[in-house]
Amino acid sequence: MKAIETTGSMDENGQLTLDSALDVTSPQRVRLIILLTEEDSAPDETPTQEVIEGIQQGFKEALSGQTLPLASMWEGIDAE
Repeated sequence: MKAIETTGSMDENGQLTLDSALDVTSPQRVRLIILLTEEDSAPDETPTQEVIEGIQQGFKEALSGQTLPLASMWEGIDAE
């Protein structure tokens, strides 16, 4: 699977329009992950390359079995 990051706009009918054409040579089905900016939050300040590197590292760790059970992630965290 190949990942492509791009930007676009969604209209009031939920139709998505990309800001530029993708470099894809044949028609095919795709999977989309849509990230919407919440109206009451500031835009993410994390540089795009840093985000991509973090996602790639997470995939590598998951594929190699370097995972933790979700329940163990909460150990030692005190909610007040």
